[in-house]
This record gives sequence, structure tokens and C-alpha cells, in this order.
Amino acid sequence: MQFQQLLYFVAVAETRHFTRAAERVHVSQPSLSQQIKALEQELGAELFSRARGNITLTDAGEALLPLARRILADTETARIEVQELAQLKRGRVRLGATPSLCTGLLPDVLRTFHDLHPGIELLIEEGGSHDLVRELARGALDLALLVLPLPSPSPALTTVELLTEDLVVVSAASEPPPRRPVRIKDLRDQPLVMFRHGYDLRELTVAACRAEGFEPTFTVEGGELDAVLGFVRAGLGLAVVPAMVAGRAGRDLRVTALARPGLRRTIALAHRSDVAPPRAARELQNLLLHHP
Repeated sequence: MQFQQLLYFVAVAETRHFTRAAERVHVSQPSLSQQIKALEQELGAELFSRARGNITLTDAGEALLPLARRILADTETARIEVQELAQLKRGRVRLGATPSLCTGLLPDVLRTFHDLHPGIELLIEEGGSHDLVRELARGALDLALLVLPLPSPSPALTTVELLTEDLVVVSAASEPPPRRPVRIKDLRDQPLVMFRHGYDLRELTVAACRAEGFEPTFTVEGGELDAVLGFVRAGLGLAVVPAMVAGRAGRDLRVTALARPGLRRTIALAHRSDVAPPRAARELQNLLLHHP
């Protein structure tokens, strides 16, 4: 049983005329009649009674008609849904990102993407690079913004460098300012507000301090990004954060550059190597890669 045969059958059933049915479905009348006959042979029953030029449905035709209409309707629904997905009228993107990127980079990019494709659902998961690599590998994410180098080599992922960003020191505007620019060794005698374990920023800051021969002193540790900035505003200590985040932090925080060579981090966009991202995810990927 073929789709076209059902289409021709419904056209004849609704017009009760082979010629008009053929015109309706844009096929020659002999071709339509041939396909109807082939359908009847496959089903083993006549579908139309052709007595004295009048076309009526047989019992078999009456039974088939609602089923055929349902099949054609479901096929049309499938066609429309697939077209909407292909044309980015519907769909979803599952994007993972570190909390600092959710605060700094993503708001503007996601606003642009939403304006272009308002029907696409955006699902965002915050986490450290280690957690996001695991989520990518198990197929829970389409794309992820990660900090390079990755916590462990992952040949199953394809990564493209997106940007390199300076890190800066933030302090409460109400507190005495640190020296400008801040050297890493100046942090030896400064209380720090530190992110929880698993944050790339924590690992990078601690590694830089150890390279200068000391362990940093934490007044508060274990917070997420917003909590860390709040603790700094309260005067509990300094924090090392991305410049992009510091630029959005508000007037109650003072931003001080790190002395050269400073600290920088490289952000990459990653996806699984063995599975192509969905169309909507590829559109977001292109937007991220070309974002100024």
C-alpha cells in the first residue's frame, strides 16, 4: 500500500468522479485508475462500485476511508513538523557553559539567537569544564563552552577556540584599593574569596599562587559566581574573575588589572565528534564563533 494510492483513493471517494479526482491530485485519469486498481488487488476487495456511471463506496471502501484520511493527515503533520525543525521554527538547543560565561558572554549572544529564532527552546546548564565534558560525552548536551586545556584529554570531543580572556582582581569599592597593577605575589598577604571546587577559576588562581611559592588564604570559599561577587562587595576579600564578568559587576566593585604577564584563560566551543549537532545547535555555534 503506497501513500499515493491512498491519496488517489480519498480523492475519488470525496469527488465520486475519477476524472475530477485526477485533476485534483494533478495526475492523468488512466494513471489514477491504474493505482486504484492496484490498491484493490493488494487489499483483495473492491473499494468502489461503478454501477451505471455512479461512483459509490463499497463496504470495504467505507471501512478504508477514515483510516486513509488519518494516515494522510498524520503524514501531513509529520511533513510540517519536520519542515518547521529544518527551518528553525521549532526545536531546542542544550548548551552547557561555565557560570562566568553564563554571566559574561551568553546573555548578549542568546538574546541575538532568540531574536532570530524565537521558536527554538534554549536549555542552559551551568557547570565546571569537567562536569560539562562528562555531560557532552553522555549526550546530555549539544554544545558546551569550556575552558582549555580540558581537565583530561577527550578524543571524543571536537573543540574550537572561541576567545582568550584576561583575568582581573575585584575588590569592594568601599575598601582601600590594592596596589595597581596587582602582582600574583601580592595576593600572598590578601584574603581571598574563593570559588567552590570544580570551578576552573579556582584551579587557575590556586595554581598561579603556588607557582609563586605560596598557598592563598581564603576568608570564604565554596561559593558560586554570584555568591563570590556578593562576598567581595561585603568586604570579605578579593577575588580573581574574568574581565568580562568584572565589566558587568557594578560600581560597588573595584576592578584592578593583574601585572604582566597576568592570567588569561582560553574559551572553546565543544561538541561530540561522533554526532553532528542538530541544525539549531549549529546555528547557535555559528553565532558564537562570529560574535564580536
